[in-house]
Parts: sequence; C-alpha cells; structure tokens
Amino acid sequence: MFDSVLNAFRAQDIRRRVLYVLALLIVFRFLAAVPVPGIDKAQLKTFVEGNALVGLLDLFSGGGLSKFSVVAIGMNPYINASIIMQLMGGVVPSLQALSREGEYGRNKLNQYTRYLTVPMAILQAYGFLALLNSQNVLTGSFDLASFTTLTQIATLTAGAIALMWIGELITERGIGNGISFIIFAGIVSRAPGAIGGFMVNPNFTILIGFAAMAIAAVAVIIYIQEGQRRIPIQYASRVRGRRMYSGGQTFLPLRVNQAGVIPIIFAVSILLFPSQIASYFTTSQVTLVADIARGIVNFFAPRTFVYIALYFLLTVGFTYFYTAFTFKPDETAEQLRKNGGFIPGIRPGRPTQDYLSRVVTRITFAGALFLGTVAVAPNLIGLAIPDLGTLGLGGTSLLIVVSVVVETMKQIEAQLMMRNYEGFIR
Repeated sequence: MFDSVLNAFRAQDIRRRVLYVLALLIVFRFLAAVPVPGIDKAQLKTFVEGNALVGLLDLFSGGGLSKFSVVAIGMNPYINASIIMQLMGGVVPSLQALSREGEYGRNKLNQYTRYLTVPMAILQAYGFLALLNSQNVLTGSFDLASFTTLTQIATLTAGAIALMWIGELITERGIGNGISFIIFAGIVSRAPGAIGGFMVNPNFTILIGFAAMAIAAVAVIIYIQEGQRRIPIQYASRVRGRRMYSGGQTFLPLRVNQAGVIPIIFAVSILLFPSQIASYFTTSQVTLVADIARGIVNFFAPRTFVYIALYFLLTVGFTYFYTAFTFKPDETAEQLRKNGGFIPGIRPGRPTQDYLSRVVTRITFAGALFLGTVAVAPNLIGLAIPDLGTLGLGGTSLLIVVSVVVETMKQIEAQLMMRNYEGFIR
C-alpha cells in the first residue's frame, strides 16, 4: 500500500489529482469552522452532547453541527435528493428513458438531482433552526419574517450547495467518490478530539474491546471489498478488412460488494429522517402531537432493537438497490454480443443476461449480509456491554473510513496500472 502511495506521488497526473482532493478537503474543513451567527454556543454544546440523534448527525457533518457552521446540515440534502431521484428512476418512464441514454442521460439526471437538493436544503435548514429554537439555542427570534432567520436559512442552504459542488469536483477531477470522501474527512477530523478525551480519563478495558472489534471489522471490510467472482469470457475469431484477429479469453470481475460504502450512508440517512422530522414537533403546544413525536424519536433512537433491525435491513436492501443501479446485466450482455464475446456454455443475448443476473444476485446476497452484519455489530455490542460508551458510533465511522480508504487505494492502483500499460505500449 505504501509503495502505491509513493508511486502515486511520483506520477505527475495522479499526484495532481491527490493534491486536488486534499485542497478541496481543506476547503471543507475551513467551511466547517465558520459559524452561523445567532447561536448560543454553550447551550448548543449541551444539546448536541445530550441528544444521540443530533450527535450522530454531527458525526457525519464533521463537527459542523456542534459548531453550527455554514456546513452544519452536511451532505444530507444531496444524499436524500439522490435517493429520491434513484427511486423515481425506477417508476417514472421519462427518467427510465434518460438513464438509458448514456452520458447525456446521466448528466441530465445529475442536473435534476442538483435542482432537488436546493429545496431539500432549505427545508432541512428551516427544520434545524426550528429544532434549535425549541431548545433555546437561538439567541434571536425564530421567524420567517425576520432578516436574521432568513440569513441563517440562506447560509445553511449555501453551505449544503457548496458541499455538493465540492463532492462533485472530487468525483470528476480527483480520485474516489466525493460524497464518501467528505463524510470520511468529517469523521477523521474528530479523531484528535476523541484521542484527547480518552487520555484525560483512560479506560484500557474499553480501549482493548474497541481495538479487538476494530481489527475484526477492518479484516471483514477488506475481505468484502476485495472479494469477486470472475466470469470467464471467450472471444471468437473475427475478420476486419484483410486481417483476421484470433479469439482470446479473459474474465468479467463481479465484486461481492459493488456498492461500496454507499448503502450505509443511504441507510443512516433514511433512519435519521423520521426522527429528524418528529423532533421538530416534540415541543408542540398540542399534547397529542408532542406525545406522538416523542414516541417516534424514542422508537428510532440508536441502540434500540428497532433501530438495529432497520439499520441491518436497509443496509442489505440498499446494497441490492445500488448494485442494480450500477450494474446492468442487459447492457453487459449486449456489449459482449456486439464485441463477439460469450460466456462458455451460455448462449449470447438473453441467456447471458439471465445468467449474469443470477450470479450478481447470489454474490450480492453474501456481500449485503456481510455489510449489514458489520454495520450493526457495534450497536449489538453496545447493547450487550453498555459501558463501551459511544462504540456503536465509532464502529459505523470505522466502517465508512476503511471502505473509503480501500476504494481509494484500488483506484490509485488502477491509475498506476494504466500508466504502466501506456509505458509498455510506447
């Protein structure tokens, strides 16, 4: 791994991409340190530390919520907009047609996702301000007719749009997935504070338990990311002009977990949504509404059996969903047919498509179970051993961090391999 990193910095184009990502992450951390005015910092800190849901949201915003910075709402609006667009893509015929139009269709869908992010960010910014106002965190009045409130909503919305832009720049011009990288940077930024807090009152029992679970989780995650099923592909001999090209044999690699860390991010976003909406009404003057809202918040509280079960099921479901979105058996079978390739023992066309669908379904089942198990294991340990504190959140963070690192290293190695092939051809 270290050799790959050193070789990446020796290659000018890869070094430029890596430094570009680092520069954008520094911009993100700078934005996370710029506070929104009109907040009682002491009251906000008390509220974040005493609310598990808000603490989890703060985790994925890189501490932006605890400081109530301009990026306090993080990538949640963009993630929610992406989920909505992908769900609509399966039921709206016009969006289905766009998804089949190649690069043009993907660009249009991405543009629609950006448009949808804006109202989602405005609604979420308003909701957060309403929640903070109910906890007496805002120093001024909360009123849409107030210039201060409108400024706060506009600032939070602009921060969410800026994060969306930074994430897309990382995806297009850098290395890795922009959404995952921003969440990764936010989680890693909390490590120095966590280490400092542990050293104030060290508990080596917790440290040993966390280290053992972390090593096991890292091993399982890497095993999942590296696991693949290789489908043999045979190419028939073909004639082009006056030259005959002999057929060759290669393989089609199908990864056990093609969705990477995205299912976890989607699952957490969906789980947070009901509690987030309900928390706005916990201080309602209507007793029935307030009781229902508090019941929903308690129902979806982290480390409860319902939360863990839904977390597992959503992770498994989104693994299948995102795999189906990224891997198209019909398109793969058609490309093989056009290029004269076939799977030995399988007819080209529809039989190849059906075969690839069956294989992907089987291996995705194994990957989804592994991913779901690793996701909920820290929460289960936290239920069994309550003294482990915030180990559940730490396990989720570790899962995302390791997945992002492994995926990024694979992309760097792929870039290095491409350079070696180019040098050999020249």
